[in-house]
Amino acid sequence: MKKILISVTVILIILLSLYFFFSETESADNYIVIKPTYGDFRSVVNSTGELRAKNSIDIRGPNNARAIGIWQMKITNIVEEGKLVKMGDFVAELDKSEVMREVKEIQLNIQKFESQLTQAKLDSSLTLSQARDELENIEFSLKEKKLQIEQSKYEAPSVIRQVELDYERTERSFAQSKKNYDTKVKQSITKINIILTDMMKEQQRLSLYMETLEQFTINAPADGMVIYAREWDGRRKVVGSTVDAWYPIVATLPDLTSMESVTYVNEIDIQKVKPKQEVKISLDANPDKKITGIVEKVANIGEQRRGSNAKVFEVIIKVNEPDSTLLPSMTTGNEILISSIPNKLFIPLEALHTFEKGDSKTYFVYKKDNSSIVRQEVKIDMMNDNEVVISSGLKKSDNILLSIPEGNTEDFKLIKLSSGK
Repeated sequence: MKKILISVTVILIILLSLYFFFSETESADNYIVIKPTYGDFRSVVNSTGELRAKNSIDIRGPNNARAIGIWQMKITNIVEEGKLVKMGDFVAELDKSEVMREVKEIQLNIQKFESQLTQAKLDSSLTLSQARDELENIEFSLKEKKLQIEQSKYEAPSVIRQVELDYERTERSFAQSKKNYDTKVKQSITKINIILTDMMKEQQRLSLYMETLEQFTINAPADGMVIYAREWDGRRKVVGSTVDAWYPIVATLPDLTSMESVTYVNEIDIQKVKPKQEVKISLDANPDKKITGIVEKVANIGEQRRGSNAKVFEVIIKVNEPDSTLLPSMTTGNEILISSIPNKLFIPLEALHTFEKGDSKTYFVYKKDNSSIVRQEVKIDMMNDNEVVISSGLKKSDNILLSIPEGNTEDFKLIKLSSGK
């Protein structure tokens, strides 16, 4: 009986030992455990951007729109964005209705001037024909008066004088009629010239309108891929969008061999960003593709982006690698390297925890100590968006938890820095 009791006791002790062993092991092994990273700590600014071609050819609407008094034009048709076109291929169509109304009005004006010109020529022909007939009659009468003078030389002096007076009167009438005829000729020429001038002006207007009207059908100026132009608020121009006469760009043909990422950095981080800083660029469309870039330009003045209350600054990042798969408008993730400090121990931010007591704040991590979990106090240094440098409290060989373990966290033993750990 005594032997049986001893055997049962030994078995219970073994079972209890196994229970506590496996219980403690489970408490530490049920979580994701990592080791601190030792190496170059990168201070970075992360931002989202959009690819665009550094150089491109503008596909423009009518250049003469302002000359004919058209200030805005609506897009009625446009090819699909991203379409590859050849020089001369159709790209877009603008609304012609307003121009066509003006063309019809000008054509009616020209017809009116043509009628006025015909009428003026007829009036001039009739008036001048009558004036010429009158002039010829007076001239004939003048010849008669001259003949009468020759025939009256043997008449009484009074008769001779009367004939001479008639001749002088007729001669003055002829001179006056001739002068009047010359005036009527000039008047007719002037009237016709005025009508001709007005008609030529309308014809020139019609020519300008017709030339501009042809430009409302927009063709590709070169080979390339069509990328829609942007509105002032960043939206793409589509069917129904308006094209401003002062900036008549409908689309662009980008040079895909030289790309850049346009991003916007908030006013808190912009002081850190400088030209020539290195950038790691990722693509939402292809997360596996990694490319590099360099900060080329940082805006001096902030702007208010649509949908945001914060001020942001435009940053232009030049893409280093030419790649035919990079297309305008692709979304990029930009990791701008601010500084790189060697020989630092750092951990992910989600592994760092704090508790406050009064005015003091204590930083700690959950560390695996053999098969159990403890709270290890740490001292931190600089941090970036994802990681924080640990200046004391951890070693490269330590195992730390990425998440908070279950249960009451205060039950886990706190190992303070002063304890020599």
